[in-house]
Amino acid sequence: MNLRKKIKTYLEYCQFRKELNLKTIAAYEIDLKQFFDFVGSGAPEKPKIEAYITHLHKKYKQKTVKRKTASVKAFYAFLEEEEIISDNPFRKIRVRFKETLVLPRIIPRKEIETLLNYMYTHKQSADKFWQRDIAIVETLFATGARVYEISNIRRECVDLSGGLVRIMGKGGRERYVQIVQQPVLELLRKYYAANEKAIRDSGYFFVNRDGKRYTEQSVRLMIKKYCRRAGIERNITPHMFRHSFATYLVEAGADISCVSPLLGHSSIKTTQIYVHVASKMQAEILRSMHPRNNMNIAELAAE
Repeated sequence: MNLRKKIKTYLEYCQFRKELNLKTIAAYEIDLKQFFDFVGSGAPEKPKIEAYITHLHKKYKQKTVKRKTASVKAFYAFLEEEEIISDNPFRKIRVRFKETLVLPRIIPRKEIETLLNYMYTHKQSADKFWQRDIAIVETLFATGARVYEISNIRRECVDLSGGLVRIMGKGGRERYVQIVQQPVLELLRKYYAANEKAIRDSGYFFVNRDGKRYTEQSVRLMIKKYCRRAGIERNITPHMFRHSFATYLVEAGADISCVSPLLGHSSIKTTQIYVHVASKMQAEILRSMHPRNNMNIAELAAE
């Protein structure tokens, strides 16, 4: 049996039945092509599949190995459910991963202030594209949204009167995030008023000079430009605003069960990583609650 020929059927199932986004489907296609390039186009047995997994471990980091293995495993689960195969070899394969904890990179508060202050103080009131740029940066920090979520916000998804934004996240999951800072909301209103025709014509809330959707790459380059002009040496990316949004909320005492839906996480376990980077809150806890505070210890006298 040539299982490789079933990839197209599986990807169509992912797109139309599971309603996965196109980027996820494209990643599945790449992973499955790589798998069959290694094992051949037939129906590989357990030893050949295990050899492929070992090959991945030699070539990639654990996070990538985990994703690529999961892609193949999901494909085999589909084949089994559709009764294309009667014996799923993955039921006999044990795969363990020991991922290195990579803490999210955040932007120091001072540098966020520096960037925003530069953008506001170097504004050109008649420049509607300046309004767009700072509106995007403010929205990234106000909502904690991913850059592709910001880039793909539709006009009808933004309530300019109440500040409620509907965001389409991973796997087609929708969520609402409230923009509560009135200066940010007023900025969005002014941006919309200056660009209303282009926004209505394109259907997207953030548009470029040609009246088309303002792309993810354009957001990255725009932030890099303003950081350079503001004298910020750190390489700040749009996703770092998301990390900073979550970290500073946790530092302020927000429960991760409340932060998780704001980020669009499907599991609270994903959000728990921000507890590790909430250093300010950790330091305060240690200062006020560490058991050494109540111990009678003879310390060195100051010279």
